[in-house]
Amino acid sequence: MPNIKSAQKRVRVTKKKNLRNRMVKTGVKTAVKKYTLALNSDLASAPEKLSAAAAALDRGVAKGVVHKNTANRKKSRMAIALNKAQA
Repeated sequence: MPNIKSAQKRVRVTKKKNLRNRMVKTGVKTAVKKYTLALNSDLASAPEKLSAAAAALDRGVAKGVVHKNTANRKKSRMAIALNKAQA
């Protein structure tokens, strides 16, 4: 544990931000995984899962956890996969 007061605060703030970032990242990963499972097994519910995953990615971007281009790339690839599966 640091002795300097500002360094102690940094440790506290970093811990809090790390927890928040992990929660957001986990939510994004879960939404994408649910979409992937729906795409492979239950094609009827895949469009709803796609919109939920896209919303989760957008929330991650808004909170600064996911880069904007990364989120757009993932959304694009998910949409392409859904279109291929439906065709």
